[in-house]
Amino acid sequence: MIRLIVGLGNPGAEYEQTRHNAGFWLVDNLANSLPNARLQRESGFNAMVAKTIIGGNQLWLLEPQTYMNRSGQSVGAIARFYK
Repeated sequence: MIRLIVGLGNPGAEYEQTRHNAGFWLVDNLANSLPNARLQRESGFNAMVAKTIIGGNQLWLLEPQTYMNRSGQSVGAIARFYK
């Protein structure tokens, strides 16, 4: 079974240290603490993506690289791709 954790935020240096990026911070911390979870740019999903296996289940981490109000585009793209 695939699990997906999406951290919402806004791309760009001007938002990096604002409360709007709390979701990115969560996903960054998860990626740093989980085995083999390294965030990488995936242009097909317009997102930073990491995957790992926890307890026999695939875990995907996603940081959409769109503004928050358009983050559904990245979530929808990865959900459709992996059904």
